[in-house]
Amino acid sequence: MIQDTYKFERKELELKALLEITQAINENQPETVLINIFKFTCLVHLDIKALVLYVSKEGNYERKISHGVKSKTPVVLPASWVIDDKKSGKMSIQLMEGYSFEELETYLPVYHKDQMLAILFLKRKSMDQELDLDFTQALANILVVALENKRFARRQLEQEVLKREVEIASQVQHMLFPAHLPDSDRLKAKVTYFPHSMVGGDYYDLIQKTKDRVFFCIADVSGKGIAAALLMSNFQATLRTLLRSNAEFETLVRQLNYTLFDNTKGERFITFFLGEFDFQTRKLRYVNAGHNPPLLCKENEGNTELLEAGTTILGAFEELPFLEIGVRENLQQFTLHLYTDGLTESMNPEEEEFGEDRFRAFIEKNRCTDPEDFHREFFQLMGDFSKNIPLRDDLTLLSLRFR
Repeated sequence: MIQDTYKFERKELELKALLEITQAINENQPETVLINIFKFTCLVHLDIKALVLYVSKEGNYERKISHGVKSKTPVVLPASWVIDDKKSGKMSIQLMEGYSFEELETYLPVYHKDQMLAILFLKRKSMDQELDLDFTQALANILVVALENKRFARRQLEQEVLKREVEIASQVQHMLFPAHLPDSDRLKAKVTYFPHSMVGGDYYDLIQKTKDRVFFCIADVSGKGIAAALLMSNFQATLRTLLRSNAEFETLVRQLNYTLFDNTKGERFITFFLGEFDFQTRKLRYVNAGHNPPLLCKENEGNTELLEAGTTILGAFEELPFLEIGVRENLQQFTLHLYTDGLTESMNPEEEEFGEDRFRAFIEKNRCTDPEDFHREFFQLMGDFSKNIPLRDDLTLLSLRFR
């Protein structure tokens, strides 16, 4: 009779414990609350004196509960220490010196879909009382699956937040680019931009300073993603502020470098090309800061040259070690092709790069081509070369035809 009463009371306590933890799960209580309810249930309702619970995390097992244990147990249990033989149903744990589970009586592996999500070590209050291992294991399974679901939901939320942040960064980046490019007899511009991902590291701009003076640039920031987009946004703001201040060409470049170095402490850099053309004097000034040299095509003279004069990459040094302003005078009808290295580094199925020679050869054959036609025919050629092999980097091509 006494034994029956004990069993009845035990079942009543077990049902109460089950109700408490399932109710907490349904109420979406925090992880710490669920763990404390499980711990309280084991100690009060299930006649357990000591317990240690490890839960799977990133390929290892993290200790979530440790109560009533005098010996030292590891905070993280590496998966390599746990040898689980499913055929024999036996598990062994290899501990480093100084760690021990010997004072604990038994262990319960917790599985979900053949994957071991947790290990529960237990010790009874009294050896006279029988430990209901099946119920304890079931309760632990409910807890661990709930924790796993919470972690999965948290990862999903983090991914959604990251996706939204990337979308915002992408929108910010597109706002940096000019909304309209000139399309007149005097100056015609065409750009093709293929970002490697939603947020790229390339930047181009064209600023009509006065009726006769136009600035244009192309840049490639080290790194990708949101950090690169924010850095490029700051860089563009600095450039436009300096242009409004009528800073000298040399001062402008040095200040861009200093601002970038000050913001990143030399940990990020930008390759950059800045040009200025004056329609009245027919003079082109430029600085190439470690960027792929743009190609200048003089239509009347029938030759092509690289614009290489300038300095090193921006942001690597607090003070630029050298600076040369490139100058070309008496220009009349000419075209400039500015690009980033995603163009020349495009690969074909044989892992061969498109390269600068192919690009320059195409320009030589299409010297006086309208920029719109030039881009259409060039990217048809590149498509035939790459055969749909994905880009390894952002690709930008900006063509400017001055007449």
